[in-house]
Amino acid sequence: MQPILIVDDEVEMRIAMSETLKHCGYPVELSHNALDAIKKFKDNEYSLIITDMTMPKRSGLELLKDIKALDPLKQVIMVTAYGTIETAVEAMKHGAFDYIVKPFNFETFTFVVERALAFKETPSAQPLKSADGLKKLDASEVGRDIITQNEKMLNLLSVAENVAKSKATVMIQSESGTGKELLARYIHQHSDREGRPFVAINCAALPDTLLESELFGYKKGSFTGATQDHRGKFEQAHGGTILLDEISEMALPLQAKLLRVLQEREIDKVGGKEPLLVDVRVIATTNRNIIEMVEEGKFREDLYFRLNVIPLSLPPLRERKDDIPTLVNHFLAKHSKLNDRLQPEISQDTLDVLMHYNWRGNVRELENVIERALLLSGDQMVQSHHLLMHSVGGIRALNEEKNIPAIAQEVDDSSGSMKIEVGMSMKEAEKKLIFETLKQTNGNRTHAAKILGISIRTLRNKLNEYKEGDAFEFEAEN
Repeated sequence: MQPILIVDDEVEMRIAMSETLKHCGYPVELSHNALDAIKKFKDNEYSLIITDMTMPKRSGLELLKDIKALDPLKQVIMVTAYGTIETAVEAMKHGAFDYIVKPFNFETFTFVVERALAFKETPSAQPLKSADGLKKLDASEVGRDIITQNEKMLNLLSVAENVAKSKATVMIQSESGTGKELLARYIHQHSDREGRPFVAINCAALPDTLLESELFGYKKGSFTGATQDHRGKFEQAHGGTILLDEISEMALPLQAKLLRVLQEREIDKVGGKEPLLVDVRVIATTNRNIIEMVEEGKFREDLYFRLNVIPLSLPPLRERKDDIPTLVNHFLAKHSKLNDRLQPEISQDTLDVLMHYNWRGNVRELENVIERALLLSGDQMVQSHHLLMHSVGGIRALNEEKNIPAIAQEVDDSSGSMKIEVGMSMKEAEKKLIFETLKQTNGNRTHAAKILGISIRTLRNKLNEYKEGDAFEFEAEN
C-alpha cells in the first residue's frame, strides 16, 4: 500500500496522527509544511494526504489546490480548529474529501481516514456509466466482520439477508457502538447490488449547507468557490447503496429534500437546471428514538415512515454477553497482528470482569479495552489490572452488578505501585492512572496518551496540573 502523507507544522500532532495510523497498519510519511509536502508529492506516490489548515508560509488550503492541480482524483483530508470552520467549508468546495475539527478523538480520525481510502479504492469513485463493471466489495476490503454466536444476532442477520434482495429502505435504530454500519454493509453485501458502490456519509459531521451539497452535488459556478462540478454521495452511490449515518441529526429543511429524493428517485444538484435520476438503495441509522423526535417536531413523520420500511435493531452488548469471549479472542488476534505481537492468553478472572461489565459503549468499547489491555500486558497473560476499566467508569458500572469478582472492586498491580479503590477521589485516581500508564509505556507520552484516550497536549497539561511533571522524565517519541 502507498503511504499516507501527514502535513502539520506541530510536531506533537504529526506524531500523534502518525502513531495512530501506524497502529492501524498504514504506512506513513511526515512533512512539516506545505512547500516540503508538495515537493514530496511530486516525487512520490501517496494513497492519501492529511494536512493541517493553518501553517506558516503556505496554508493547507493552498496545498490542497496545488495537489488537486497535479492530481484531481487524489483524496485530501483537512485538519482544522474551531475558529477556521468557514475555511474548512471552503476547502470542501475545492475538492477536499472531508475535514476534522480539533480537538478530535482518534476514533473519529481513523473513521474518516478509512472512508477516504475506501472512496479511492472502491467503485464509488467511478462515474455512473461504468457501474456495471465495478469490482466486488467483500469483507476483506472493508476490513471488518460481524462476529457473533448469539441467537438474537443470528436471527437478526437472517432477517437482514432476507430483506437484502429488496429495494426497500432500511432503518437501523440501535445504541452507539453496536455495529450499525457493519450491519448496513452486511445488507449491501447480501443484496443484488453487491459489487456496486457502498457510500456512507455521517449526517452529524457536516453543517447543513455543506451536507446538502455533499449529498446531492453541485454545478460549477453555482456559488463562490464552485470551480468545478461536484458529484454528491447519491450520484456516487448510483446502482449501489447509500448509508445515511445519524439521520436524526439532519435539519428539517434538508429532511424535506431527502423525502423528495426517496419519492421521486431523482436529485437536484445545487445550481443544476434539471433533476438527475439515481438508482440507490437507502439505509439510515440512528442511536436516538425517532418516534420521540417526531412527537417533538424535530423529525418529519412522513420521512420517518418512508425510511422505516424495514426496521432493524442491534441488541446492546449487555444483552449478548455470550458473544464476549468470542469477541475478546477476535480483538486480541486483530490487535496482536496490528502490533506485530504473539497473541496472549487471557486469565479467567479477567474474562469474569469483562462478562460482568455493563458495556455502555457496547462492542466499540470492548475493542478499546482489549486493545489497551494488550498494549499494557506486554508479552504476558492479560490480567484484570491491564484492563484499566476504572478509567472509563468501569468500577461504577461493575458495582451495579451484585455478584461481581472482588478484582473488579480494586485494581492493584503486582509491584504495588498503583492502587485505585472505591471512595478515592476522581482527581487522585486519575493522577495515579496517568503515572502508572506512563510507567507501563516506559515514559512514552504519545503511547500513553493513546492508551488513555486523550491528546498528548492534555496529558502534558495534566502533568503540569499535578505539579509533579519534573519527577518524571518522560519524552514523546520522535
